[in-house]
Amino acid sequence: MKRILLITLTIMLPNLIQSQNSIPIDTTHWNIQAKSYVIENYKGKEAIYIQNGGLFLKDVKFLNGTIEFDIFLKEGRMYPGVFFRGVNRFQDGEQWFIRTHLSGKEDGNQAAPAIKGITPWQLYFGPKYSFTYDYKYDDWTHVKVVVNNDKAQVFLDYSEKPNLSWTLFNEPQEGGLMIRGGSIAMYIADIKVDKKNYELVNFNPIKRTPIAGLIEEWDVSDMFEEKLLDNPNKINAVIENRKWNGKIKVEEGTAANISRVQLLRNGEPGETVFTKIKIHSDKDQIKLFNFGYSDRVVAILNGTAIYRGTNGWRSRDYRYLGTIGLFDGIYLNLKKGNNTLLMAVSENFGGWLITGKFENESGIKIIK
Repeated sequence: MKRILLITLTIMLPNLIQSQNSIPIDTTHWNIQAKSYVIENYKGKEAIYIQNGGLFLKDVKFLNGTIEFDIFLKEGRMYPGVFFRGVNRFQDGEQWFIRTHLSGKEDGNQAAPAIKGITPWQLYFGPKYSFTYDYKYDDWTHVKVVVNNDKAQVFLDYSEKPNLSWTLFNEPQEGGLMIRGGSIAMYIADIKVDKKNYELVNFNPIKRTPIAGLIEEWDVSDMFEEKLLDNPNKINAVIENRKWNGKIKVEEGTAANISRVQLLRNGEPGETVFTKIKIHSDKDQIKLFNFGYSDRVVAILNGTAIYRGTNGWRSRDYRYLGTIGLFDGIYLNLKKGNNTLLMAVSENFGGWLITGKFENESGIKIIK
């Protein structure tokens, strides 16, 4: 009898070990926040059919480990995925998600942080943070994300090699875990979390070439309403009423992220801040300043508005992404001595960003 029991336990042990990491999809283990959901059997799996929402794991903090789940994708526009190390009510944390409508495209998925409630994919874009993949819409897709301190990898459909390796964006800090669906209802099943397994495979992230000569640091004001800039004759009063909250530095060798110091949706009216640099010129001269921003900007030199532009998602055509780069330029009429350049940057979503550089720095100096 003992021999039979031992043989039975030996056969069952691998399944018992594996099942220990499985988390039942129910309201005991998950806080389900969604427009609608149904828990039911689908295609042989106990699954949740969820629309406009996510599953928040209860009473568990996640720092390192492996997150796995199956998802039955649909072809419409939506962004299902995983949000881990969520803190401040998931205002901050790390994410990887799928753009289901972009199968086979270079930006068909995305690794990105959440920073004060904003996902700045307009800064973190390109092959360093996404990969081409042909999605299937008639079967389950398996997702595995491995997290180890400041590194992460994603494996799709049981691939032995990582589809993407990337360096995480925030300091490692344990936090909440969410599996999210999309605006169109879809099925999620077989969720597993193994906090003991965080071994990476051939971690070799793609490097991004920095833009040389960028303004390295900007001062940032408090937030105000964009409509206050509509009358250029009253802009100086808006400037005088500002408080200066901090400094932001260039990230990715590309742009500075305003969300590092300013919370956009803080319950107060406003979506705009001033970013500021001071320029010392050794004479009266005109200098070309190339810059980028997201989503909208008003440029103000020495108290006078000189430029207004829009660079948000779909602002220029229906496929325009609004990604950040040195795509605009203005000629600055600098006076001899100190000059102040303000860029009033307004944000909707996708990244609250500013960047810039002088085409020729001879005869000028940025005052820090």
